Amino acid sequence: MHPVVQNLKNHIRIEHVMLAILILAILLRFAFLDLKLFHHDEAIHAWFSYQLLTTGSYLYDPVYHGPFLYYITASMFAIFGDSDLIGRILPAIAGCALIPLVYWLYRLRYLSGKVAVIAALFIAIAPELVYFSRFLRNDIFIIFFSLLLVVAFLAWLQKGNWYYLALAGAAGAFGMCSKENMPLILVTFAVFVLYLLWSRKITLPKKWIRDAIIALIIFFGIIFTMYSSFWTHPEMILQAGPLAIEHWISMHNEQRIAGPPVFYILMFIMYEPVILLLGIIGVVLFLITGRKKAGEPKEKFSLARLFRRPAAPVSVDRKTEFIRFAIYWTIIACLTYAYIGEKVPWLSLHQLVPMIFVAAYALTFTGKYWKIILAVCAVILLAITFHVVFTPADIAEPIVQVQNSEDLTSLMEVIDKSDKVVLATDQAWPFMWYYRGDAWDRFTYYGALVSESTIQSGDYDVVITHDAESFESLDGYAKETIRLNYWINWEDTATNPGWIPYYFTRAGQIGSYNIDVFTKTVNTTI
Repeated sequence: MHPVVQNLKNHIRIEHVMLAILILAILLRFAFLDLKLFHHDEAIHAWFSYQLLTTGSYLYDPVYHGPFLYYITASMFAIFGDSDLIGRILPAIAGCALIPLVYWLYRLRYLSGKVAVIAALFIAIAPELVYFSRFLRNDIFIIFFSLLLVVAFLAWLQKGNWYYLALAGAAGAFGMCSKENMPLILVTFAVFVLYLLWSRKITLPKKWIRDAIIALIIFFGIIFTMYSSFWTHPEMILQAGPLAIEHWISMHNEQRIAGPPVFYILMFIMYEPVILLLGIIGVVLFLITGRKKAGEPKEKFSLARLFRRPAAPVSVDRKTEFIRFAIYWTIIACLTYAYIGEKVPWLSLHQLVPMIFVAAYALTFTGKYWKIILAVCAVILLAITFHVVFTPADIAEPIVQVQNSEDLTSLMEVIDKSDKVVLATDQAWPFMWYYRGDAWDRFTYYGALVSESTIQSGDYDVVITHDAESFESLDGYAKETIRLNYWINWEDTATNPGWIPYYFTRAGQIGSYNIDVFTKTVNTTI
């Protein structure tokens, strides 16, 4: 090795590598952040945030999840203005902030330097994490708060300072204020903590009762404040929980967006194949290396011995125990979301993040080849990431769920030049967001198809209808059919080109909700 290269290598520390990974994560999350139009759900979330900003009113509705997203997005709009770009900034920051949390775990000695670097790199480039870090939804915040809770709790156990447990309480509270799946995560964590306490693998700090009281006050104080809309609707303190449980049980039973139990495994095969493979290998390796070493006496297995509590605190290896926790977290999350009836792509994040730690652990067993294997994994993940994130067109990918079509960009250019637009269809999204405030005055919304005479008497510049309930033609108007929103057509893709060719080419079939756009012939066509 050249002396200059060797000298440079000797001066590189893990902090330098983590900083480089963080910069990579920032670039992937912030570059061309408004490249694509808002997703259907993003437009709804942004519009409600705008309503909160302009009217000052908010009332919790479990259909649209918790208040946290709306208050912070409204705050961003108040400071920087309301736009797609501004709406996506905080999710992008949350996605980047996962990497400093990984570094914190390393500093607490729960991760080796190698595992920390690999995990951070996977978090930085994993396609689903990058995609949903550029997405105005609650799940990236849930993931951030979940990992922050874990790290803060571990810091409290190690250092005993009350403010670490207070931070954990705040993280749990903001997660609870984000989305209704946070209670499942808290229960998952609590069960593992009980296991650690019973097995005497952890010992609580001396002033744990005082610290717990402070954390609980912060926890419930944040929850009560946000769900009561900062105490303007105190009745929601008692109503929010039952409303959430009732709604999501009905959604689970209805299976409005259904899928097989292996839905998320298929998503990982599609977008995170190397992380899934390494995650499975990591579980196997952990089970193998966790067995008693050769020469040690074997004990007959019994349930009584399995649940017997040690008489004294047990000395444990932090790194081993954290991987045990990551495996447990991954398995519980995968089983939970396999069971839940509603299958949507963003829920894969709650399984992916703990799986990344297990995958990073597995890669440490590859000896001197780990850097080469990591580079190959990175190339695969980046290729998928660039396709799903930076393709400025409609793509046949399950990750998009129901995405607003890029066809709308040219339509909105025409609308911007028009004075009178009619929506003779029940689809008002995403127009309600993109023409919020006074801009909505140019729209007439009928909610369904109306007679041709009604259209002609209105003297509209642009007429928009659902293509399945439309006019063959309108006198004085040019007609064009475009997509309003789109999704992958599973059935057609299965036959053309077939799943194996599709996996490598991504040349699948798109299903869509189409609209007919009638533009006055004196106007520029779309």
